This record gives sequence, structure tokens and C-alpha cells, in this order.
Amino acid sequence: MNEIIIDVGFKQDRVALLEDNDLVELHIEKEDGRKILGNVFKGRVINVLPGMEAAFVDIGLEKNAFLYVKDAIPKSILLNKETDIKEISIKDVVKVGQELLVQVIKEPFGTKGARISTHITLPGRHLVLMPYTNYIGVSRRISDEGERDRLRIIAEDIMPDNMGVILRTVAEGKSSDDLKDDMKFLLKLYSKIDRERNLGFAPRTVYEDLDLVHRTVRDFFTSDINRLVINDRKKHKSILELVDLISPHLKSRVEYFDDSHDIFGYFGIEAKINNALDRKVWLKSGGYIVIDETEALTSIDVNTGKYVGKNNLEDTVVKTNVEAAREIAKQLRLRNIGGIIIIDFIDMDSKKDENLVLDVLENEFKKDRTKVTVLGMTKLGLVEMTRKKDRSRLTSKLLKKCPYCEGKGKVYSKDYILDNIRKELKRMQMHTNTEAISVEVNPLVENVLKNEENALIHELEQKYSIKIIIKSHENIHINDIKVKSIGKAYNIMNYEN
Repeated sequence: MNEIIIDVGFKQDRVALLEDNDLVELHIEKEDGRKILGNVFKGRVINVLPGMEAAFVDIGLEKNAFLYVKDAIPKSILLNKETDIKEISIKDVVKVGQELLVQVIKEPFGTKGARISTHITLPGRHLVLMPYTNYIGVSRRISDEGERDRLRIIAEDIMPDNMGVILRTVAEGKSSDDLKDDMKFLLKLYSKIDRERNLGFAPRTVYEDLDLVHRTVRDFFTSDINRLVINDRKKHKSILELVDLISPHLKSRVEYFDDSHDIFGYFGIEAKINNALDRKVWLKSGGYIVIDETEALTSIDVNTGKYVGKNNLEDTVVKTNVEAAREIAKQLRLRNIGGIIIIDFIDMDSKKDENLVLDVLENEFKKDRTKVTVLGMTKLGLVEMTRKKDRSRLTSKLLKKCPYCEGKGKVYSKDYILDNIRKELKRMQMHTNTEAISVEVNPLVENVLKNEENALIHELEQKYSIKIIIKSHENIHINDIKVKSIGKAYNIMNYEN
């Protein structure tokens, strides 16, 4: 049972993809958060960096976009097997001040701007048009060689000169007329973009892709989806109109959900989203995986946890690793984690068992629309893999950096704070004649000092002959302490009042 649940909310749309009631993808688009992935811009080259083989291009966003040399070289040259692209420098391809027609292929992430390409691709329902590339590609998900050949023949017939096309998975089984209609639509779209590129000055937006709701219908709503449910009357109607154009046989699968009820709550999606933000993910067997995201890479650790198995240790380890492999593939897709990923499976003695786990992992990734490459297992028993980055991670959309730990995930221990108080007492004793001090801390720290460590505070008072008054303030960082001299001990009562 595959479902698409769409929540049209206040200033924000959310799309959940469910497979057998499991949340496998979550897409979020804010009304004020400009969606730029896939959009086409007229940009101006601001800086060319031969040392990085890249250029920075102003496309009208807060941060300049990043154009790598491979994305700047014309596709026709890249596809020429006789060309050694290592011999081509970015300074030979673009110049400062030059205006370019570019498309965003990766959203801004963290401190990095968007990644762009001069290789424009325009997605339709069944086809992806590549205006500047003489190339025919067929989705790797279409495995039947006879069908692949049939689609290539149709593509050769309908494809204009000096243009390329990729046949999407949904093109499987479609007639020549269906593909011709899609091509006509895409050529009209390209013609509009080609006219717009010559109008106005850079930077400016030339083409904006569909919004999230309609993009979902175009890209995800196929015969594999049993139903699509949406909680907005207006968009429900527009979806029906779009489906009537591209896949009329699927209209009966589109349902309206009463917007007076919480659609994500009704389908149990909110709880699944909260679980997707947890560092630890429990497996049904009792084992668990731990996912740690960093800017450089993501590490995943597999543990047996509560699972003790039924037969022997080797059997327990293999079963845990196989279950973890399935869950890891799902979590990477759901959390949209990209880049370098390292997986530390539980050590296995048999090469056969290692290959079994790797096969399960690779088979699960076949469900992923994003390109995944499993490089294999290292000598240390770690699985190395990569997943293409395109959209922001789920955690970056739903979470913000902790104001206390600033992303470290940890705060100072009570022993560390007590040691800092001891150092201040020693300094006060050596350099002042104060008889009492106040120690201002966060309320959470105050609770620890006055209860768990009360005896130790009294020991410090006796050792340094200085009275300690613990006070708390909400605006003091949990890692900070503020020590002030009160002076004579008789000032304590006035200070406390």
C-alpha cells in the first residue's frame, strides 16, 4: 500500500510518502521559503577561481551560487570520449562579468550557497528534456531490455535536433502519442525560457518549477501509488485538473480530507516525523542504530541492543545487521541525508554474511530516487557509501542549533562547573579580602549545586573561608558562571534580600 498524504497548512505545505504505512519521504515547502531547486536563472559571474576549478555566480540569492568546471563545460564536450576534461580550466570556460543561463542542481546548505549548472534539464511527466545535449537516456529502473529499446526508438523519432532526452520510469509502457504530447509541452516551455534569457539584466529568475503539491503529482503520483489524499479544496481541484491532463486513469485515487481535522495526526505521520529526528532508531528485534550527522559526513553505528537471538551469536549478529541495513536505507531517504556515509555494522566473521548484508543494503536503495553508490566494506569492517546531495536535510528544516551547546550536543558536566567555582574561590582568597561571594548560574545548575552537591559547596566554604551564595538567572547560559564579591559576611543578608 503506497500513499501520498498532503498537508496544506498555514504558510507551509508538507508531503508525506508512505510505503506500507511507513513514512519513507517527507517534503516541506514554506510559502516564504523560496524554493529554488530546479529553477532556471540568468546569472552573472562574480569571481573565477582556477585553484578550485570553479566560479561564483550571482543569481539574485543571499549567497552567490557555486559553478563547478564540469557543470560549466558544454555537455557535448563532456560526452566526447576523446576530450580530457582535466585539461580544461574554469578560466577558459567562463569570464568575470559574463552572463550565464544556469539551473540550481543543489539547494544552499549551511554556509554554502546553491550549486548550479549550465546543463539545463526540464522535467515533464514522462520525459526530461536536455536542450543543449544530443543524448538519449532511459531510467535505470526500467529493467526490461526490450522496453528500453522501444523507448529509445520513440525518443529518436520525437527528439529535435541538437537536443537530448531522458525517459523517466513512468514512461514504461506509454504509447508514442503520450511521449509526443509530453515533448510538445517541454518544447513550449524551453521556447519560453529561451526568449526570457534575452530579456532583462542578470541576476533574474527565468523559470520557476511547479510548487511542491503539483510537483509531487508530476513526479511521484504514478500507478504504483494507491491513493493521494489532500486537505485543501482548492488544491484538490487543481490536482484533479493536472491528473486529468497527465494520467486521467488515476483520478479516482485522489481523495479530499476534511480540513477541520489534522491530516498528519490522523494518519500517524506526526509521530513518525518526531522519530525521524531522533539520534537513536530502534529496530523491531530490539537492536538499534545511532545516526550522527556532521558537516563532513554521516556515521551510523549498529548495535544488538536488547536482541539476544535464539540460536547463536553469529546468527544474532547477521539478523541484526540485515534488519539494520533495511532501516538505514529507509532513514537516509526519509532524513534526506547525502554526501559521505560510513556504516559500522556489527563485526561478522563470514565473508558470505558480509556480502548478504551488502546485498540487502543495495537492494533497499533501489527504492531511492536519489543516486546512491555503495563502495563496499573496508578492512576495518566499515561500509563506505555516498548519496547525492540535492535538497536540505530533514533535520536542518525542522531543527535549529541548540542555544546552549551550539551544536556540540553536550554541555559542561557538574564536575567541570564545580572546578571553575573552586578556581574562582582560590583567586578571591589570594587577591582579595572578601568574606562572601555570590555565584550566579543557570536554574538547572542551581538545582544541582544546592541539592546534589550541597555538601561539596560547604567543603569549599570551609577550605577557603569564604561564604558561597548560589543564585540563578534564566538568562545565564548553562555553561556559564558569574562570581561576584559581596565583601564582608554581614552583607550576606542584605544581598539575599
